[in-house]
Amino acid sequence: MNRFLQIASLALLLLGIWSCTPKGTTISGTIKGAENLQVFVDQVVIGRASTVMDKADIGADGSYKINFAEGLKPGIYNLRIGAKRINLVMDGSEKLVTVNGDLNTFQDYAVEITGSKDSKLLATCAKSLMERQMSANDVTTFIDTTKSPYLGAFLAYMVFGNSGPYLPIQKKALEKLQQADPNSDLATSYSEFLASMEAQYVAEQSNQVVQIGKPAPDIDLPSPSGKKYRLSDLKGKVVLLDFWASWCGPCRGENPNVVAIYNKYKDKGFTIFSVSLDGFDDRQAAGATPAQISEARLRGKEAWIQAIQADNLSWPYHVSDLKHWNAAPAAQYGVQGIPRAFMINKEGLIVSTEVRGAANIEAELLKHL
Repeated sequence: MNRFLQIASLALLLLGIWSCTPKGTTISGTIKGAENLQVFVDQVVIGRASTVMDKADIGADGSYKINFAEGLKPGIYNLRIGAKRINLVMDGSEKLVTVNGDLNTFQDYAVEITGSKDSKLLATCAKSLMERQMSANDVTTFIDTTKSPYLGAFLAYMVFGNSGPYLPIQKKALEKLQQADPNSDLATSYSEFLASMEAQYVAEQSNQVVQIGKPAPDIDLPSPSGKKYRLSDLKGKVVLLDFWASWCGPCRGENPNVVAIYNKYKDKGFTIFSVSLDGFDDRQAAGATPAQISEARLRGKEAWIQAIQADNLSWPYHVSDLKHWNAAPAAQYGVQGIPRAFMINKEGLIVSTEVRGAANIEAELLKHL
């Protein structure tokens, strides 16, 4: 009888433990500075607006918890607080994912993640890109070697975006994703995104928005200090018109080449006019308030200033409207990806629509000095 009672007690204990274990997938943690706000989990589908999956109130101590009883299928998700967000990569096996951090540095992936190895790896890659410790070649190698096609595809999209020259790398990432999960929303949307991007890139190459031999469209925007600079005021000099951003890994990798040419020829009739795509694209606000968008643009401005200083971009002509991919000059010049640089001669005419690398920049420059 005692033996029976022992077995029954053990069964009840196991049943109690099982019943207290959350079913599906739970995302929880503590975000300092986010007290009494709301946290959202969105499903990310490349090239389309994100879909809100669920939300929760954040406690007075910064803690939060969101449970998905049916679990989360493999894919990419946002963990979002206001205009600040990070991406999570789920393989479908996650039960309890914790994300802890500080709201002030949340968007910089300065977070601690447990329970999702791919999300943790994405955070590591994102930080390395921001700190210029990961190059475009490193991303290519990562795509070739990662076991997670979701992570590979999203990292390729995150780093290379609409940049036509990197289309083959993104196609490779898509191929791995389609082999692993051909019917997923992510594979479908990524395929549609790349098809559209390729069509735009081909059209851009054959029918440039700006063309060699034609006047460079003017740009009149403020610098970080608020002083406005006009591209047209630089007539009489050969100008490298450089589109870049602090968050763009390949841009930061190209900056030493640009700096080297500037330092060599700055006293010989050459200068650089840099247009930053930092800031925030309010077309992607997804429920953010005007105040949150303004805050996001301010953070973008701070990152822009820090990158100028860190990369020794010592020329004065740095401008931005802080609208990210919605920047007016990007539309003017048909910029679909960065880094992207144009060479403008002393008469203000476009003489090159795509020049990169110290040797190529110098060779083009010497034709027009």
